[in-house]
Amino acid sequence: MAILKIADYTQLIKTEALRLGFDYCGISKADFLEEEAPRLEMWLSKNMHGQMSYMQNHFDKRLDPRLLVPGAKSVISLLLNYYPSEKQKDLTAPKISKYAFGDDYHFLIKEKLNQLLEYIKNNIGEVDGRAFADSAPILDKAWAKKSGMGWIGKNSNLINKNSGSFYFIAELIVDLELEYDNAVKDYCGACTRCIDACPTNAIIAPYSVNGSKCISYFTIELKENIPSQVKGQFDNWMFGCDICQDVCPWNRFSKPNKEKRFQPKDELLGMKKEEWQELTEETFKRIFKNSAVKRTKFIGLKRNIEFIK
Repeated sequence: MAILKIADYTQLIKTEALRLGFDYCGISKADFLEEEAPRLEMWLSKNMHGQMSYMQNHFDKRLDPRLLVPGAKSVISLLLNYYPSEKQKDLTAPKISKYAFGDDYHFLIKEKLNQLLEYIKNNIGEVDGRAFADSAPILDKAWAKKSGMGWIGKNSNLINKNSGSFYFIAELIVDLELEYDNAVKDYCGACTRCIDACPTNAIIAPYSVNGSKCISYFTIELKENIPSQVKGQFDNWMFGCDICQDVCPWNRFSKPNKEKRFQPKDELLGMKKEEWQELTEETFKRIFKNSAVKRTKFIGLKRNIEFIK
């Protein structure tokens, strides 16, 4: 009977996750990430995180979900598609990463996660758990891989065989035993398109990305002046970068998302190169009112636009 219950609980959770709008749901056992531990340690020791000092914090918690949720038994991983149906109209305009076209994903995903957790408590019983939406020390991609939703590509992104890599990843860590999914094989093969296409050579080897050389790092994480030695290498990106995803063959299967709050404002898509170069703080606040782009602040985005002129 206990085995049946576990199977029933698992199916209930996966069905509700899809009803809430998540595209995929996979589950893995909450345990120490043995394979990832030495990789993370080496990545940090080589300073590949640059000025992302928060990556050094809570090293143990990043590798063991039981330190985040006492008594944790399962990590429920979820994917939410953000691939847009439209692109920026002026092909010469400074570019924004697709994930930031609509409203800030943190809030929307946290809402859905809390709804799922509430559903679990109401339909299964007294379950303790926490929701994570890119806001705590947890290795999202490692857990998504373990739960069978894709493999980690040579560009270090999670790739789903059926629909590519334009996904937000989120988790619920719960003290409930469930049925666990199995990891899938790596389908990158001999392809090196992402490595060949990166203008700043941030993908230093297959499956190894130097975060401190990534365009996303320079345009979002770095708070000081962008180093002059990377001038001319940004391919017109002013916030984030999608190059290694855009060239990935698996993203030919990407489909536009159906989430209303991820739909971009017409004003954002229609802005011309000259309008971006003359961007005012008033326009910035209007266009990016609920956007992840607010993270750079007006002064940061202006710095990026000036740098790629």
